[in-house]
Amino acid sequence: MGLAVARRLGPGATVLLADFNEETLHAAAATLVAEGHDVETRAVDVSSPDAVAALAGAAAGRGDVHHVVHTAGLSPAQAPADAILAVDLRGVALVLEEFGRVVAPGGAGVVIASMAGHMAPPLTPEEEQQLATIPAADLLTLPIADSDTLTDPGLAYALAKRANHLRVRAASVPWGERGARINSVSPGIISTAMGRAELASPQGQFMRALVTASPSGRLGTPDDIAAAAAFLLGTDASFVTGTDLLVDGGAVAALRSGRLQLG
Repeated sequence: MGLAVARRLGPGATVLLADFNEETLHAAAATLVAEGHDVETRAVDVSSPDAVAALAGAAAGRGDVHHVVHTAGLSPAQAPADAILAVDLRGVALVLEEFGRVVAPGGAGVVIASMAGHMAPPLTPEEEQQLATIPAADLLTLPIADSDTLTDPGLAYALAKRANHLRVRAASVPWGERGARINSVSPGIISTAMGRAELASPQGQFMRALVTASPSGRLGTPDDIAAAAAFLLGTDASFVTGTDLLVDGGAVAALRSGRLQLG
């Protein structure tokens, strides 16, 4: 999804790509450079406050930061709960904080969340407030995000993605003080390496049923997500900030309508 967004929005700009996996990072950069894009790279661990601060500083050092697109994440088929919480929960919050300090006036950001955030178990108002506002570096100290008790990767993922929605909403205020906007996109089941791994996991049968029950009846593509991100980052969305755009082909609608039962 990140590559699709970079390809769509990259022409005429310098694209700073970041990834934890240097092999993946350099392969993506080589693909974009071969297509004529101006690309720079930086290896980063988004769960590290120092690494994210350095990434934001590096971006600002190259000129005005017009667009920020955060696509890093781990799925339940890829990692245990503690890693998911570190990357998908704290990592997103760190990016929102650090890039909220450097994004240019008129700029915009998008966080790639997940439809799982719309299907997460309900939270109390106090839990929502804590997840939305506690400093990013302290998020994993919250009882609700304690990996010693929250050990199920699927539940950790859903909590992290719900928290992404809450963090984006809260972050829209300081971003707005800089004249910038921030939103999230919640993809459904997308045909990426991560999506295919999930389809091959023990949850794959339910996910395939979800696709079949959805109004669109198909998997999403990275280009579907890139189109949504382009809208939110562009001038047509100049009055849109602090919200989540669900891009799932109607999968959540199928669940909520009763067309497909969770049990």
